[in-house]
Amino acid sequence: MSASQRGSDFLRFGCSQLVIERADPIVNPGVVFSPHLHQIVGGNSFNVTMDPATIDPPKTSKCTSCKMSEDFSNYWTASIYFKSPENGTYRRVPQMANGRLNGTLLEQDGGLTVYYMRPFSGSNKKTTVFTKGFRMISGDPSLRTKPSGPLVNCHRCLGKSDRIMGGNGAPCDRSDTSEFPNKACPGGIRTTIIFPSCWDGKNVDSPDHRSHVAYSGTSALAGDKCPASHPVRIPQVMYEIMYDTSEFANPEYYKNGQQPLVYSFGDKTGHGNHGDYLFGWEDGALQRAMDALGTNCWSETCPALKLQAGETAIACTKAQQAREDVSDKICECFFLVVCALIAYLN
Repeated sequence: MSASQRGSDFLRFGCSQLVIERADPIVNPGVVFSPHLHQIVGGNSFNVTMDPATIDPPKTSKCTSCKMSEDFSNYWTASIYFKSPENGTYRRVPQMANGRLNGTLLEQDGGLTVYYMRPFSGSNKKTTVFTKGFRMISGDPSLRTKPSGPLVNCHRCLGKSDRIMGGNGAPCDRSDTSEFPNKACPGGIRTTIIFPSCWDGKNVDSPDHRSHVAYSGTSALAGDKCPASHPVRIPQVMYEIMYDTSEFANPEYYKNGQQPLVYSFGDKTGHGNHGDYLFGWEDGALQRAMDALGTNCWSETCPALKLQAGETAIACTKAQQAREDVSDKICECFFLVVCALIAYLN
């Protein structure tokens, strides 16, 4: 988000890589070798089940890879691979640190940047934070064409001069695309995932992991009103993931309408980009911060919260549960049993 956005309306902080593996406790709970690879950040109690009856992230985590030391939530997205036009081999595109609004880099090793936002306009900005066990997803991995309505997940092609600031304008505006960029991006690609900002006030999850939440109106970004079906305004969660595509920015890769990137679930278009969120803040911490926004609390500067050192967050990692080399493999399977069998045979 550009420096022109009002920093008093959001928290913004970096989370370093916790683990990269094929696990998805929301969509495929209890399954080792989920259908595709995810990059995961947050509390190190993350596992393939995340059963709220037995796992309470603030109590079961020993560390968090996020700068906010009271945040043991888990955040995850799919990985991007580069498919070589020369020999067809795959290489995982590395992630890089995001920039602060003052032009310096966030202290993080890969991972992603997390926002918690309230409406930027309107008289009513009161938000009610999530309850224990809350989870949701944004985006649809089955999409291969641009969805109707406002973009909630998008890609921004960065020039070298945009590397730190990420370009100008609001997230998922006309500078961004639902699909992968159709040109080389020497400064990297910034992907944005915007979650709903309204809740039904009752369910911490739903069978499709979407129905218990809703967007507030015609824009992806939160307005100051919610629909009657989902009357409770919640903090709007947003991710920014910075991919270092400088090594893959050869213009020859982008000729004749082609581009060399593919998501770890086999999507060569980019439209299926998606993210998962599982709430895990310590009791009261996030509500204190949301109530303090607009005073002396904004971005990483928020006396209502405890901030840990960057090296401490970076040091919080965990071993894979679904053990495999993820540097140069991609699973294009769409059936869990096939994916698991391939991983086992390899």
